[in-house]
Amino acid sequence: MSATNSAIERLLSSVQYLKGVGPRSAPRLQRLGTPRVIDLLWHLPYALIDRRQMPQIGDLSRFAGQTVTLDVMIAEHRLPLRRGLPFKAVGRDKTGTLDIVYFGGRAGIWQKSLPIAANKIISGKIDYFAGRAQMVHPDYVADPGDLTHIRQAEPYYPLTDGVSNKYLRQILTQALPTLPNLPEWLDKTLLQSTNWPSWQAAIQAVHAPKREEDLQPTNLARVRLAYDEILSHQLALALLRQSLVPAVTTRRPARQRDLRELFIKNLPFALTEAQKTCLREIDQDMQASQPMLRLLQGDVGSGKTVVAVASLLNAIERGQQAALMAPTEILARQHEKTLSPWLEAIGLRVATLTGRDKGKARQNLLRDLRAGQIDLLIGTHALIEDGVKFQNLGAVAIDEQHRFGVEQRLRLSHKGGEPDLLVMTATPIPRSLYLALYGDLATSRVSGKPPGRQPIDTRTIAIDRLDEVIEGLKRAINEGQQVYWVCPLVHESELSDLAAAEARYAELKQIFGTQIGILHGQQTAKVKDAAMQDFIAGKTRIMISTTVIEVGVDVPNATIMVIDHAERFGLAQLHQLRGRVGRSDKKSSCILLYSYALSSVAKSRLQIMRETEDGFLIAEEDLKLRGAGEILGKRQSGLPGFRLADFQAHQDLFKTAQRDVQHIMHQDPYLLSERGHNLRLLLRMFGRENAAWYVQSG
Repeated sequence: MSATNSAIERLLSSVQYLKGVGPRSAPRLQRLGTPRVIDLLWHLPYALIDRRQMPQIGDLSRFAGQTVTLDVMIAEHRLPLRRGLPFKAVGRDKTGTLDIVYFGGRAGIWQKSLPIAANKIISGKIDYFAGRAQMVHPDYVADPGDLTHIRQAEPYYPLTDGVSNKYLRQILTQALPTLPNLPEWLDKTLLQSTNWPSWQAAIQAVHAPKREEDLQPTNLARVRLAYDEILSHQLALALLRQSLVPAVTTRRPARQRDLRELFIKNLPFALTEAQKTCLREIDQDMQASQPMLRLLQGDVGSGKTVVAVASLLNAIERGQQAALMAPTEILARQHEKTLSPWLEAIGLRVATLTGRDKGKARQNLLRDLRAGQIDLLIGTHALIEDGVKFQNLGAVAIDEQHRFGVEQRLRLSHKGGEPDLLVMTATPIPRSLYLALYGDLATSRVSGKPPGRQPIDTRTIAIDRLDEVIEGLKRAINEGQQVYWVCPLVHESELSDLAAAEARYAELKQIFGTQIGILHGQQTAKVKDAAMQDFIAGKTRIMISTTVIEVGVDVPNATIMVIDHAERFGLAQLHQLRGRVGRSDKKSSCILLYSYALSSVAKSRLQIMRETEDGFLIAEEDLKLRGAGEILGKRQSGLPGFRLADFQAHQDLFKTAQRDVQHIMHQDPYLLSERGHNLRLLLRMFGRENAAWYVQSG
């Protein structure tokens, strides 16, 4: 193995193998979104902790909530009187005293690190309890002569339960000195004109900020890393498109059955003009000599799934198989329940495959699939696992495609034939963002809603009027209606005042009894299925849920959506959640519960929700207010599927990358040059292994 390949393997290896991690700590870092060493290096700080403030204890009232460094003498130990109370050491200087507080662990450990009469330097955040200044779990405890070991400006990172900033810094301290000096994959002229650092220097710089300016997305090191990510995305997309062009043009198989017309005729509703237009556009692509790659956009409730299935019938009519891939099991099962009766009525064989399917039933399904005895396979990411083989895959539709990488098409394409690909999203994408993410990808848009759907009455109500809302729900339930109640968290957090799903469930259960159910992502698949079936069957009238019901769940009798602490959600999520009601001819409403401490952005979001149901208008406004990440329901800023690029700050980088990729694909489409081999490393680092594998197979 070459030195470069060896270095890449180390970067792609699990964080478990870093010194100070191990198999017990690795899951905590994985929850942080850093399962590999490279992910940890790309986990960037967002703030600086300034430890240069060294006040005396008597002046601490001016520093409440801030980080300070203190020179104290340990005057006293206070052991906990009973289990669960903290250990305290009293620190003193000539101006006063403060408590140094530790929860958990053995008191002997703290007594040893803070011996009575010892002078110590402690650094951490100051707060007050019962009128006394305290520092809970100091970040640093050192002897006076070790003050230089305490970083004056320390980067602060996004964290999760069980991962402290100090621990993360310790792990990074182990990883950063071993950074390999990788061969350069960027264009030399571009590097010279931008003055960007090398990849290695950029990584070192982003983890050693000295000023607030170093944390900004416009910092040269951050721009360099953002461009790496954007380039890998654009290059993978270009390779994806290249893969759609067969080496030898082949004729489409002749139609063996006439299914489309019969399918549409048997639907319990008529297609809208927008749906018919999309079908004509898709049909034209699917009749061409090269496989289709098209994006189908449709607002919530617009009927894009029917368009997708009608399109897949083109392949099935030719004697081929089709697949419909969904991002969650709930959505896959929803598709199965809705579509199977329609498709089986015209003689099609439909099956569903998810990660839960095991044992003999799974083996039988895969056998039938290989034998061509399944016409349409519905499923989750389980469809792209190695053991899943089609006899003759002709078309694939990917629902909520932004939750899958662009290289998923490459994995599907190697499961048989050269299938047409229709990627779908229920999240409207502003054109500026769409061009950045997809370039000139062919697009169809299902606009409007099916006839008979009524506008959703959207109202904002302060949280202190909760009793009025509950009384209104009682009346609605007595009239036979059903209710979603969405909360932003599952468990109560000591750091948050948000209404957790479980806490709200317990509260409302005392009022509604067995009429209430709960659904969230931490439940097992079996429990989630049972909760949804009870709701669909009307056994429960109120479903308390997290955003797991954001996409795909379709219960026409659900006419009321209550969103708890709506100000904490992005516009895209609010719009998606609202789209779970209003899915029949019944009058529906959406109640946005909010607290009074609203930011200007939160006020604007709620106002927009009241004024319009137009998802594309909402998306444009969301882009202005929050940044691109919120458009697709992901981070508060940045881009979906990106961790380094920021749409607002890095728009020009997308244009630069698109030009660069065009040049690469013209000069070196199989990445065989020296730079091409280096670009393969880039693809691997950003998880585009399938694109890298594709060009290797050339």
